[in-house]
Amino acid sequence: MMGKASSKRDWWIPGCFLGPFILYLYNPTLARLFSQWWHDPNFGHGFLVPLFSGLVVWKNRHRLAVLPLQPSWAGLAVVIFSLVMLVGGVLGAELFLARASLLFLLAGLVILFAGASCFRALLFPWFCLFLMMPIPTVVFTQVTLPLQLLSSHLASSALSLLGVPVLREGNIIRLPTMVLEVAEACSGIRSLMSLFTLAVIYGYFAEPRLSGRVMLALAAIPIAVAANSLRIVGTGLLVQYGNAEMAEGFFHTFSGWLIFAVSLLMLWLLHKTVRVVTKA
Repeated sequence: MMGKASSKRDWWIPGCFLGPFILYLYNPTLARLFSQWWHDPNFGHGFLVPLFSGLVVWKNRHRLAVLPLQPSWAGLAVVIFSLVMLVGGVLGAELFLARASLLFLLAGLVILFAGASCFRALLFPWFCLFLMMPIPTVVFTQVTLPLQLLSSHLASSALSLLGVPVLREGNIIRLPTMVLEVAEACSGIRSLMSLFTLAVIYGYFAEPRLSGRVMLALAAIPIAVAANSLRIVGTGLLVQYGNAEMAEGFFHTFSGWLIFAVSLLMLWLLHKTVRVVTKA
């Protein structure tokens, strides 16, 4: 321990000195992150995550206020570790590592100046901050191909049931009039991340039980996969019976937003159904 518990009114003093230094240190990293949120609609949910985490902290401010401040030198080890992460991320051009280092730095500073008990009380909003960052490239590449194949399989099966002649070869769906490729961007991984984030936020406000919140977050995964498959089916039907050029143009863009809205509706309906069943 650093010694006697600090005064609650003095904890913010180090923050006045460290805040500008942290902003200067992470300015390039944060600038690229904000730019990605702004220019890529797949990661636009990133703007909501810090606001949500801040709201969670504010909502629990009275419970946090009664916790004793017990600064611990253990936080210094976390701070050093976070700076090593930053250096490794910058030198290795690994954006996720550099971005994640900021969160570990914040965790270390909380432990250093307020104590481990205070950090434990902030664990949920701190963990949620990871949702504002695009997933690491190594994870993205490992998950994308299986999702492409799964979406292709589900879509081709649905098209066959609807009477459309179809031949699937991996992530390639061959129709009589056109060949559809379920590309990386159509795998559904990005919409999955957005839907998972919104499921966590929705669950926090709409579901009082922890088990219910976990269920909603996990349900976002199959819902995103199913909704993305429906998008591919819609494209296939439009190609087969409608306008192929439209399928590649306006419809392809618009359907992404439409299917995401359908995903949110499916999540809401699932929640309402579970609430009705559990009350019965």
